[in-house]
Amino acid sequence: MTQTMLVAVFALIAALLAALGVVLWQITRQERLLSRIRMVQLSGGLAVERVDTSGPLPLRIIAAIGNTIARSGLLSTGTLTELETTLTSAGFRRGSGLGLFVGSKLLLLTALPSLAFLILNLLTLSSGTRYLGLGIAAVAGLLGPDFIVRSLRKRYLKAVDRGLPDALDLLVICSEAGLGLEPAIARVAVEIRHAHAAVADELQLTGNELRISSDARAALLQAGKRTGLESVKRLATTLVQTIQYGTPLSQALRTLAAEMRQDMLTRFEARAARLPVLLTVPMIVFILPCVFLVVGGPAMLQVMKVMHN
Repeated sequence: MTQTMLVAVFALIAALLAALGVVLWQITRQERLLSRIRMVQLSGGLAVERVDTSGPLPLRIIAAIGNTIARSGLLSTGTLTELETTLTSAGFRRGSGLGLFVGSKLLLLTALPSLAFLILNLLTLSSGTRYLGLGIAAVAGLLGPDFIVRSLRKRYLKAVDRGLPDALDLLVICSEAGLGLEPAIARVAVEIRHAHAAVADELQLTGNELRISSDARAALLQAGKRTGLESVKRLATTLVQTIQYGTPLSQALRTLAAEMRQDMLTRFEARAARLPVLLTVPMIVFILPCVFLVVGGPAMLQVMKVMHN
C-alpha cells in the first residue's frame, strides 16, 4: 500500500511539473507576441496602452491553465457565455477573469483530494472514512470557486445599488451644466471612483459602449441586463425614454434619484422594523433566565432554607 501510494504521488508530481512547463511556455510565448504587437504599433505611430503583465506568477499560471481549457473546446459556448456574464456581474472585467475561475476550479479539484488522500493515509482511519473525506474534498474543490464568485457578486451588486443615488445626483449636476448624456456619464465615472468604485466601473463600461455603439438604446439597456439590478434597469429605461421622447434629462434624473433615495429609506425602515422580531430569541435565551434568577432566586433560597431546617 505504501509503495503504491508513493508511485501515485510521484506520478502526480511529474504530471503537475509537465503541465507547469507547458503553461510557462505559453505565458512566455504570449508575452513575446504582445511585445511584438506593441513594437509594430509604436513603429506605426499609434498610441499604445500599456498592458500590465507583471502580475503574480501563480495567478498568471492559473489563468493560463484556465484559458487553455476554455479554448480547448471542453466547455460549451453556452457555458462559457454564462460564466463570463456571471464574472462580469461580479466585477471581473479583465480578460483573465474567466481563466482564473476555470483554472482555480481545476486546481482545487485536483489539489484538495490529493492533499486529503495524503493526510488521510497518514491517519489510522477506516476505508469508509477515507472515501468520505476524499468526497468532501472533491466537492469543496469543485464548488468552492462558485461560492466565492457568488459572494463577490452579491457584494459588488450591493455596492452598485448603494452608490447609484449619488451618481444620479452628479448626473443631474452635469446635465444642468450643459453636458450631454455620454460626456456626463464619462465625467461622473471619473469623479465618483474614489467614493463608489463599483458604480464608476459600471458607468465607464456604459460610456464606452455608448461611444462605440450606434444604438444608444441597446447600450443603455445592456447595463441593466448586465447587473440585473432593478435600480439600474430603471435608470436605463429612464434614459432611453429621455432620448426617445426628448424630455429634459435633468428633470428625469432628479425624479429618479428622489425615488431611489425613498426606496433606500423604505428598505432601512423595513430592516429596522425587523429588529424586535430578531431580538426575541436572544432575549428569551439570555435575558429572561437572568430576570427569573434575580426575581425568583431569593424566594427559592428561602424555601430551601426552610426545608433544610
